[in-house]
Amino acid sequence: MSKVKSHNIDTSNKAIPSRKDLGFVQAKVVQTVHGKVHRANAIIFTGTVKKPESQMTPIEKMERLSVGISKKELETLKTRTELDYYKLAKLLSVTRATLINKRSSEKFNSVLSERILGLADIYSYGYDVFEDEEKFNQWMFRENRALGGKTPYDVCNNQFGREEVKNIIGRIDYGVYS
Repeated sequence: MSKVKSHNIDTSNKAIPSRKDLGFVQAKVVQTVHGKVHRANAIIFTGTVKKPESQMTPIEKMERLSVGISKKELETLKTRTELDYYKLAKLLSVTRATLINKRSSEKFNSVLSERILGLADIYSYGYDVFEDEEKFNQWMFRENRALGGKTPYDVCNNQFGREEVKNIIGRIDYGVYS
């Protein structure tokens, strides 16, 4: 039997950032079921891996990284996230040419593959929590008070920024705004 938690969002206390401050337009009741069935699909791993990146265990991610991320998988990420090569290059801390000059089946090095998987992990989790890819894609480019007025996109170019964005998405999911 799964437990259900419901959180009513109280936006009257200005000391606690509201959903609007975190990037939402309207407050709503957030319902979370422990062990819930996740709605998101895999962002870059189509074919044999059907589990969303955000639901992969660290061991599964390490095993997948040992193979490397291909240009074709990056193209899938690019399409789903609606990011162009300039924006992806900024997020992945590489030049645009590094991303463009690979052939479809060629793999990126392990460092870049890890960054690509980290980005796919955030988008997979965001799509699951927001339940709307377009809304999440827009949220990534909205200023966010929890990030000191920066957008989630602005801080996702390193490991610590990606972790903070993932934490904010988690707080949105569970209705905890501290």
